[in-house]
Amino acid sequence: MRRRPVPVGPSRPDQLRALVAVLDEAVAAQRPADEAVAACGEPGPVCRGTARDCGQQSIALHRLRARLQDVGTTDPDLRAAQARAARLLAYDLWMLRASMNLAFTVRPVDRTEAARLHLNGLGRPADDLRRLRDTLRAELSET
Repeated sequence: MRRRPVPVGPSRPDQLRALVAVLDEAVAAQRPADEAVAACGEPGPVCRGTARDCGQQSIALHRLRARLQDVGTTDPDLRAAQARAARLLAYDLWMLRASMNLAFTVRPVDRTEAARLHLNGLGRPADDLRRLRDTLRAELSET
Protein backbone atom coordinates (compact mmCIF):
# COMPACT_ATOMS: atom_id res chain seq x y z
CA MET A 1 0.00 0.00 0.00
CA ARG A 2 1.24 3.38 -0.90
CA ARG A 3 0.38 6.38 1.14
CA ARG A 4 -0.74 9.48 -0.56
CA PRO A 5 1.46 12.44 0.19
CA VAL A 6 -0.10 14.93 2.53
CA PRO A 7 -0.57 18.19 0.67
CA VAL A 8 1.56 20.91 2.12
CA GLY A 9 -0.15 24.27 2.32
CA PRO A 10 1.48 27.64 2.21
CA SER A 11 3.85 28.41 5.05
CA ARG A 12 2.84 30.86 7.78
CA PRO A 13 5.08 33.60 6.31
CA ASP A 14 3.48 33.03 2.88
CA GLN A 15 0.00 33.22 4.42
CA LEU A 16 0.98 36.36 6.31
CA ARG A 17 2.39 37.94 3.14
CA ALA A 18 -0.83 37.22 1.22
CA LEU A 19 -2.98 38.61 4.03
CA VAL A 20 -0.89 41.78 4.34
CA ALA A 21 -1.03 42.33 0.56
CA VAL A 22 -4.84 42.39 0.60
CA LEU A 23 -4.89 44.54 3.74
CA ASP A 24 -2.55 47.03 2.08
CA GLU A 25 -5.07 47.42 -0.72
CA ALA A 26 -7.96 47.64 1.74
CA VAL A 27 -6.26 50.40 3.72
CA ALA A 28 -5.51 52.29 0.50
CA ALA A 29 -9.16 51.95 -0.54
CA GLN A 30 -10.33 53.47 2.72
CA ARG A 31 -9.20 56.99 1.81
CA PRO A 32 -11.60 57.44 -1.13
CA ALA A 33 -14.35 55.62 0.82
CA ASP A 34 -13.77 57.95 3.78
CA GLU A 35 -14.00 60.96 1.46
CA ALA A 36 -17.23 59.66 -0.08
CA VAL A 37 -18.84 59.21 3.34
CA ALA A 38 -17.70 62.69 4.39
CA ALA A 39 -19.14 64.17 1.18
CA CYS A 40 -22.53 62.75 2.15
CA GLY A 41 -22.35 64.86 5.32
CA GLU A 42 -21.52 68.17 3.66
CA PRO A 43 -24.08 70.94 4.31
CA GLY A 44 -26.46 71.72 1.51
CA PRO A 45 -27.68 69.50 -1.29
CA VAL A 46 -25.54 66.44 -2.00
CA CYS A 47 -24.48 66.19 -5.63
CA ARG A 48 -25.16 63.10 -7.73
CA GLY A 49 -21.43 62.57 -8.15
CA THR A 50 -21.29 61.70 -4.46
CA ALA A 51 -23.72 58.84 -5.04
CA ARG A 52 -21.51 57.59 -7.87
CA ASP A 53 -18.41 57.85 -5.68
CA CYS A 54 -20.11 55.94 -2.84
CA GLY A 55 -21.23 53.25 -5.27
CA GLN A 56 -17.75 52.87 -6.76
CA GLN A 57 -16.14 52.69 -3.34
CA SER A 58 -18.71 50.16 -2.21
CA ILE A 59 -17.89 47.95 -5.20
CA ALA A 60 -14.16 48.26 -4.51
CA LEU A 61 -14.59 47.33 -0.84
CA HIS A 62 -16.89 44.40 -1.70
CA ARG A 63 -14.23 43.04 -4.05
CA LEU A 64 -11.52 43.49 -1.45
CA ARG A 65 -13.62 41.78 1.20
CA ALA A 66 -14.17 38.82 -1.15
CA ARG A 67 -10.42 38.66 -1.88
CA LEU A 68 -9.72 38.84 1.83
CA GLN A 69 -12.03 35.92 2.49
CA ASP A 70 -10.30 33.94 -0.27
CA VAL A 71 -6.86 34.22 1.36
CA GLY A 72 -6.13 30.65 2.39
CA THR A 73 -5.09 31.07 5.99
CA THR A 74 -4.76 27.98 8.13
CA ASP A 75 -2.81 29.45 11.02
CA PRO A 76 -5.28 30.15 13.88
CA ASP A 77 -3.86 33.61 14.65
CA LEU A 78 -3.96 34.64 11.00
CA ARG A 79 -7.49 33.27 10.62
CA ALA A 80 -8.55 35.44 13.57
CA ALA A 81 -6.87 38.50 12.04
CA GLN A 82 -8.51 37.72 8.70
CA ALA A 83 -11.95 37.46 10.32
CA ARG A 84 -11.42 40.74 12.20
CA ALA A 85 -10.37 42.49 8.99
CA ALA A 86 -13.47 41.13 7.22
CA ARG A 87 -15.68 42.53 10.01
CA LEU A 88 -13.98 45.92 9.77
CA LEU A 89 -14.47 46.00 6.00
CA ALA A 90 -18.11 45.03 6.50
CA TYR A 91 -18.47 48.07 8.76
CA ASP A 92 -16.97 50.30 6.04
CA LEU A 93 -19.49 48.89 3.57
CA TRP A 94 -22.33 49.48 6.00
CA MET A 95 -21.15 53.04 6.58
CA LEU A 96 -21.13 53.76 2.84
CA ARG A 97 -24.65 52.38 2.46
CA ALA A 98 -25.99 54.21 5.51
CA SER A 99 -24.40 57.46 4.34
CA MET A 100 -26.04 57.16 0.94
CA ASN A 101 -29.38 56.38 2.57
CA LEU A 102 -29.13 59.53 4.68
CA ALA A 103 -27.88 61.74 1.87
CA PHE A 104 -30.34 60.59 -0.77
CA THR A 105 -33.50 59.96 1.19
CA VAL A 106 -36.77 60.52 -0.65
CA ARG A 107 -38.44 62.21 2.30
CA PRO A 108 -35.89 64.09 4.37
CA VAL A 109 -36.93 64.95 7.91
CA ASP A 110 -35.11 67.04 10.51
CA ARG A 111 -33.81 63.99 12.37
CA THR A 112 -32.44 62.42 9.17
CA GLU A 113 -30.84 65.69 8.10
CA ALA A 114 -29.22 66.14 11.50
CA ALA A 115 -27.76 62.62 11.33
CA ARG A 116 -26.50 63.25 7.80
CA LEU A 117 -24.71 66.44 8.84
CA HIS A 118 -22.78 64.45 11.46
CA LEU A 119 -21.20 62.21 8.81
CA ASN A 120 -17.51 62.95 8.56
CA GLY A 121 -15.89 59.70 7.39
CA LEU A 122 -15.46 56.05 8.25
CA GLY A 123 -14.32 56.67 11.82
CA ARG A 124 -12.46 54.48 14.29
CA PRO A 125 -13.02 51.12 12.52
CA ALA A 126 -10.95 52.43 9.61
CA ASP A 127 -8.17 53.24 12.06
CA ASP A 128 -8.55 49.77 13.58
CA LEU A 129 -8.08 48.15 10.16
CA ARG A 130 -4.98 50.24 9.54
CA ARG A 131 -3.54 49.26 12.96
CA LEU A 132 -4.27 45.58 12.28
CA ARG A 133 -2.49 45.82 8.93
CA ASP A 134 0.46 47.62 10.55
CA THR A 135 0.74 44.95 13.26
CA LEU A 136 0.74 42.16 10.68
CA ARG A 137 3.19 44.04 8.49
CA ALA A 138 5.56 44.46 11.45
CA GLU A 139 5.34 40.72 12.11
CA LEU A 140 6.10 40.09 8.45
CA SER A 141 9.23 42.22 8.60
CA GLU A 142 10.43 40.16 11.58
CA THR A 143 10.20 36.88 9.64
